[in-house]
Amino acid sequence: MNKATLPLDKLERIGLEELNGEASLLTRKDRKYLVPLALAQELVDQEGLQVLEIEGLRSFRYESVYFDTPDLISYLAAAHKRRRRFKVRTRSYLDSGLCSLEVKTRERRGLTEKHRLPYAIEQRNRLTEDGVEFVNGFDTIAPVSQGLRPVLTTRYSRATLFERSSGSRITIDTHLRSEAADGSTVSLPDMAVVETKTSGQPCLTDQFLWKAHRRPVKISKYCTSLAALTPGLPATKWNRVLRTYFGWVPEPARATPGCRNPDPLTRLESVDRATVGRSTWVPSLEGVGS
Repeated sequence: MNKATLPLDKLERIGLEELNGEASLLTRKDRKYLVPLALAQELVDQEGLQVLEIEGLRSFRYESVYFDTPDLISYLAAAHKRRRRFKVRTRSYLDSGLCSLEVKTRERRGLTEKHRLPYAIEQRNRLTEDGVEFVNGFDTIAPVSQGLRPVLTTRYSRATLFERSSGSRITIDTHLRSEAADGSTVSLPDMAVVETKTSGQPCLTDQFLWKAHRRPVKISKYCTSLAALTPGLPATKWNRVLRTYFGWVPEPARATPGCRNPDPLTRLESVDRATVGRSTWVPSLEGVGS
């Protein structure tokens, strides 16, 4: 068996509509793991799992382009664990040619909300006029929307499993490769990002990984990759993952590129609780997710 593949062919299939019906998980507990690819292959061999299949495909190629300001206000808000933060990205499903512009916000209540706008895949590397209008519908983002630019692109393959006994979703991301705006890249060819999405209690997949001495880790495809590629960024939240898997060595903190304000996060603190203006919920292959 090819080292870089998962043994998905032996699993019973499940369709997207059935998966959404069985495991909508509107309220859920997410746990992320970074594991050797060989262990992910063993995970797929466990009983009681079904694999999402769409038009004969069981693994789907994803591409995400993340947008941030020159002073990286979105990254810094996450790095410093600010309650009010946001993420703007385009997510492309390369096998189907579908794309959406996504906004994730986290407000003072501690709740994370995701909003999507259908988007032309040819425009995924930029914010169009419609895209700017969409993000301006969020009071947290509107003051900085004109400064948003593509900062990082991630590409990976995703398989989505359904654990029948617990009604949990499991996503397995492989071939992760991230590229910064300057062309520098980082990849994890021998690792897989596994995420379990449960109703709260650990599922059998969690227990399998724990028995293999793997515990949940803090990892963000955007933030962890950007920290690995940009020396001097504050990254305490992801230090363990960066040191262990990216060969990262911390450097003294530095001023963020293009930063005129010594603390760009003060711009977020002055915004009242964000309200959704022209945001739109649309169906997608999410979960087919960070």
